[in-house]
Amino acid sequence: MGTILIKNGSIVTVDDTQRVYNQGYVFIEDDLITAVSPGSPPSTCEKADTVIDANLMAVMPGMVNAHTHLFQTFIRGLADDKPLLDWLKTAIWPVAQCLTEEEAYVAAMVGMVENIRGGSTAVIDHQYIHTEPGNDDGICRAADEAGLRFLLARGWADTGYHPAFMESQEQIISETARLREKWEVGGNGRIRVEFGPLIPWGCTDDTMCRTHDLSQSWGAGTHIHVAETRTEVEMNLEKRGSRHIEWLAEIGVLGPNMQLVHSVWLDDAELDLIAKHKAIVVHCPVSNMYLASGVARVPEMRQRGITVALGTDGPGSNNSQDMMELLKTTALLHKVHSLDATVLLPEDVLWMACRGGAAAFGLPQQIGSLEAGKKADVVLVDLDTPLAMPVHRIPSALVYNASTRDVDTVVVDGRLLMQHKQILFLDEKALMAQARQACANLFKRAGVIVESSKR
Repeated sequence: MGTILIKNGSIVTVDDTQRVYNQGYVFIEDDLITAVSPGSPPSTCEKADTVIDANLMAVMPGMVNAHTHLFQTFIRGLADDKPLLDWLKTAIWPVAQCLTEEEAYVAAMVGMVENIRGGSTAVIDHQYIHTEPGNDDGICRAADEAGLRFLLARGWADTGYHPAFMESQEQIISETARLREKWEVGGNGRIRVEFGPLIPWGCTDDTMCRTHDLSQSWGAGTHIHVAETRTEVEMNLEKRGSRHIEWLAEIGVLGPNMQLVHSVWLDDAELDLIAKHKAIVVHCPVSNMYLASGVARVPEMRQRGITVALGTDGPGSNNSQDMMELLKTTALLHKVHSLDATVLLPEDVLWMACRGGAAAFGLPQQIGSLEAGKKADVVLVDLDTPLAMPVHRIPSALVYNASTRDVDTVVVDGRLLMQHKQILFLDEKALMAQARQACANLFKRAGVIVESSKR
């Protein structure tokens, strides 16, 4: 901890008025932003412990990757070109059944580095692989060592899912409570824990209600996949006689602390229910395209006042966790789908990635914008590249020109995690070697053979 001055940068505040300072500075004291202003910093700020010259860079809030599955870093590219349910059977389930705590730790650490390089300072991990008791601890340990802000949505299923991944209600509650006590209550303040029911067809009404009530008492949320595919909606209609959002409303759990991931196959009545109950949608456009699941009705959600966050989804169905790529993809998908070039502007997409993400993370007053009093989660993006110059509008350059390779510096909680494109908290090459060996061992035990070619 100490003081950091970031000066001479183009400041993209993503505050309530979307202010952009073509040249300005950000001053950080310990874990908080204490000043954001146009122009040159006062001489007192120049005495900071660390001074970063952000000339020809955009200085923006850290983005929130509001939905991923970190263990899937080892599965990326394993089962391309399959719809969701086939993808689960051929890629996810065989490997996940053999995952150990140490492998979960290594896979998660690779994912942490990937998220940092993509401009994320906070991650929500929907972690549902508990085939070894310490898998969740391994992933939280990686988050703790990496220094990212981290929300573990501990996934669960107690009916109708693969037997290896189902648990009793007692197991679900006791393990989530244990993790919360260890990593949130007894932790460093960056790690939080909530319940992550997996999918409606894998959850009983009783456990949904009990976990929701417990989350409410903790001041936490509930994170669930909904309406990702048309088939899953039909499954719920057959089983319960209701669509996904209708079911959540009927059992009394739909509310502002619920994060509804994907939300592709929703009808008008469901959109109205989400708006009425102020629930949050997490949009995962790259994954939805990769699995050919469909296009979420994001413009209509925003018209209704629904808060929308952005998530990469797991690298098993993306195949990356690249939030910079996600910005452009989000804008372009909805333009072509609606045949309206103005349907989403760069500022709208940045708002979803930062402010929408902050709401999904449960810290809308603490992260998501560059403002005095907020947490010092800041990203610097190099725009002095042939891919971006000349820069006429900074938000446009961030969304349409910049890439992960342009992310230069990442600060979380006032701590430098990456500077000049170098990860500072570990030996990245050594991690890659460790990951290759761990993945090879995992695949060997799982009996997974990687096809070198499909032709």
